[in-house]
Amino acid sequence: MVDNAFFFQRLNDHIQYLKKVQGAIEDKNAFKGTDPHHCKLGKWLYGTGPEEAAAVGDQAKRIFDELFEPHEKFHHASSRALEKHAAGDHEGCKEEMTRMHVLSGTLVNILIKLDDLSH
Repeated sequence: MVDNAFFFQRLNDHIQYLKKVQGAIEDKNAFKGTDPHHCKLGKWLYGTGPEEAAAVGDQAKRIFDELFEPHEKFHHASSRALEKHAAGDHEGCKEEMTRMHVLSGTLVNILIKLDDLSH
């Protein structure tokens, strides 16, 4: 069984990534983003995540599997936001950031469900 803070740590990993993208959009850092397999959450999703979720139970594994699609879409939206920002397309960047935040909400909700199951 995973410890009580485990899924919240994955949530924090995601929030930190989101903050880095936001910082780059605000010209506070030079973050370029990563593909979905190389962020901390992605390394877990494509690494030990499946077995750790399965250790919580079948329902947790099913919920865990719901993370993949919004996670991929989140990374695509963040890449497009960074590209549009670099090109000076402020409206396009804003649209992609909105898309990113919606997908982020989906990821957060799934991770909270996983956390609830782990208690």
